[in-house]
Amino acid sequence: MKKTITIGSKKVGDEHPCFIIAEACDNHLGNLDVAKEMALQAKLFGADAVKFQHHLPDEEMVKEEMVMSDNFDMHLYDFLKKHALTIGQHKELINYCNSIGIIYLCTPFSTKAALELNELGVPAFKIGSGEMTDLPSLKVIAALGKPMIVSTGMSTLEEIDETVKELTKINKDIIIMNCTSEYPPNYADMNLGVIDELKKRYDLIIGHSDHTPDIYTSIAAVAKGAKLIEKHFILNKLQKGPDQSVSIEPFEFHNLVSAIRKVELALGSNKKVNKLEQPIRSWAFRSVVTLKEISKGNKINKDDVWTKRPGTGIPAKEMEKVIGKIAKVDLKKNHLVKWDELK
Repeated sequence: MKKTITIGSKKVGDEHPCFIIAEACDNHLGNLDVAKEMALQAKLFGADAVKFQHHLPDEEMVKEEMVMSDNFDMHLYDFLKKHALTIGQHKELINYCNSIGIIYLCTPFSTKAALELNELGVPAFKIGSGEMTDLPSLKVIAALGKPMIVSTGMSTLEEIDETVKELTKINKDIIIMNCTSEYPPNYADMNLGVIDELKKRYDLIIGHSDHTPDIYTSIAAVAKGAKLIEKHFILNKLQKGPDQSVSIEPFEFHNLVSAIRKVELALGSNKKVNKLEQPIRSWAFRSVVTLKEISKGNKINKDDVWTKRPGTGIPAKEMEKVIGKIAKVDLKKNHLVKWDELK
């Protein structure tokens, strides 16, 4: 039986269209109006959901022990203190998303953040790669009984095994996201073939969280069978921020959604002569034709015939059956031979 998980008004699984998340992250820089505009743009370019992040800095980190990576111009703690949305703002965002018809999702970066979001009625929880091995927190979130979308960047297969084993004891609605947590990643590190491994390894829906600065690997992931795509976006790439280098603009996201939907249509496995191929087949295939004039009563020799378009005469593959036959009528040069002209 194929797995299906419901997130808001959408169904996610092998028998359903790829679920596309527009990851707004903190590219709004704490401005609620910008966050709303990001939600509206996500709706307009065809995403199924727009995802934000709920940060409570003192709940998720010890500032003095944190050494930041190169994609941060300022310490993460200070950035979040300045730019993170409040839970009240998240509530307003949920209402706005509901009013425009797009699913609101959010990543909690602590147990307390998850509990606050749960009170707001979020339909699912997205778990970032940094929390993938935080089993104490993940077990609490799993027990809330809502779908969990779990990214796996920076993790080994053995660590993913352990997390899947523990979470599925509590909650069966788990989606595992292939991910590379580089900002932006080397393409050689993307390893999209891991999607195949995850599909074989777990009886779960598999998706892909993409940190490249363009759309190509997300499209390829869908061709590999990813049923959920998460992609960062930003209203303007000139804006600075920790996720700027891995975010695409709305027009690029529109192209991504369009490409994914076209690729999905192209993934069938039923080889047949399609309706639109039939008229092309009639002229593009080859038929047996005469290379010279052949008089009535003469035998057809191998040097007398060959194959040319169109394919409306004796099929080219049956040329050997024509050789040795007797012409019942005079045949002109460059003539499509017919069976009723031979005996």
